[in-house]
Amino acid sequence: MSPAAPGPGPDTAPQPVPGPAAPPEVPLGELPSLMGIRVLEMSAERAVGTMPVIGNRQPFGRLHGGAHLVLAETLASLAAWTHAGPGREALGVEIGASHTGGATSGVVTGVCEALSLGRTLTVHEVVVRNEAGRRLSTVRVTNLLRDTPTPA
Repeated sequence: MSPAAPGPGPDTAPQPVPGPAAPPEVPLGELPSLMGIRVLEMSAERAVGTMPVIGNRQPFGRLHGGAHLVLAETLASLAAWTHAGPGREALGVEIGASHTGGATSGVVTGVCEALSLGRTLTVHEVVVRNEAGRRLSTVRVTNLLRDTPTPA
């Protein structure tokens, strides 16, 4: 993976990492693709992705709270999957969020950082910010790691 761009402070939006949106082997799935999520950086310890606000708003014109969760779970699950390694999978078992701001346009960025990387569980925290760097939500995601079942 490309190294992260030089350091944004805690109140500024991270800078995109040059290169492809995600390695071709990264399975985004249908929902993240429909929502326009792009993965800019990915490792077990840190993942960064973006999502447009337009197309993901609730009836009152703000980014839907559930959209925050889809972005966060996508990043955390991919990071957990990366940590799990070949022949293993990551399954989301818990997610919790605090929404502290809203967005009506533009692009939001999620920065996912590992809190715990174990053999059977991972815990990641995802902070979603608007283009001005304002924190919109803080999400914690726990994933169960297990061997990928063999098809019957």
